[in-house]
Amino acid sequence: MSSHLNEKLTLDFTQAEFLDIRRKPLDVFPSVLRPYLELIRLEKPTGTKLMFWPFAWGLTMAAYSVKMHWTTYTFRLMQCLLNAFIIRSSACTINDIFDRKMDAGVERTKNRPLASGRISVFAATSYALMQYAIGTAWFYLTVEDLALSVALVQLLPIFAIYPLLKRVTYWPQAWLGFAMNFGLITAWVSTTNTFDTPILVTAMAACWWQVPSDTIYACQDIEDDVKMGIRSTAILFGSYIRPLLIACGCSFVVLLCGAGILNGQGPAFYTLSVGGLLLHLIRQWWTVDLEIPKSCWANFNSNGQLGWIIWLGLVIDYAINLRLIQANLWA
Repeated sequence: MSSHLNEKLTLDFTQAEFLDIRRKPLDVFPSVLRPYLELIRLEKPTGTKLMFWPFAWGLTMAAYSVKMHWTTYTFRLMQCLLNAFIIRSSACTINDIFDRKMDAGVERTKNRPLASGRISVFAATSYALMQYAIGTAWFYLTVEDLALSVALVQLLPIFAIYPLLKRVTYWPQAWLGFAMNFGLITAWVSTTNTFDTPILVTAMAACWWQVPSDTIYACQDIEDDVKMGIRSTAILFGSYIRPLLIACGCSFVVLLCGAGILNGQGPAFYTLSVGGLLLHLIRQWWTVDLEIPKSCWANFNSNGQLGWIIWLGLVIDYAINLRLIQANLWA
């Protein structure tokens, strides 16, 4: 009994320390702004990373295909980072507007700005509309034609649908994966000016990498989610969550290989991107304890680093391809 109590106190203390550390980046801002910065999860960069990586993968695959100059590629990569930040920020805001009552009943989310009443629904809605206006203007200035339409679809309706699905289906994570992976299409279309169906369909199917990631995330709140009527794959699969993680992970590996074959990727992609992905997934399957929130949070965060692994193989392939082109020009 004493051992269990000590373990619980240690876990609570660790979580309290963790929350305090996580909020420190917001301390540099005036107190009146902090709830709005919390609303877009400024202090939690993992979501922006997860949003950014499909943009980066799509851009790098397209740059490899069209042999884009490296200076243009670098500039476009910075644009992708801003794209991800803008879309993720508005997605978090609209999610919290819809989920404010549910969040108030979940221990982990009850202190969010809307759930705790620190800002009003009207203020949050005005804030969301401002973000949509900024995002629309940004995409209007940076992409055009078909790419603009694709970008606006991701910015506006796709993420607004996600919080509603938690009320009607146990598969909101599948839609979230589709929504977050949509950046790959935006990046590809804006670079190539074409909608290459085989590559894009295969790559979008790889949205299954988000399903296990968000399922692990949802495991933190299973008891509260059941109480509040929130649906998720974590609740649906219960004690069979780990087989779901393995099935989705294997699907992602196979589909990523398929996208690479269709795009004519080289050895670096298969060695580093595909091989590294497989090792990362095996480590995650082995180490994640789905009954301990701290373990779920750590493994969810590790998926933000997964993007580096896939991008590294893609960018090395791209660099080798450029070098070969330059060598042929000088030959």
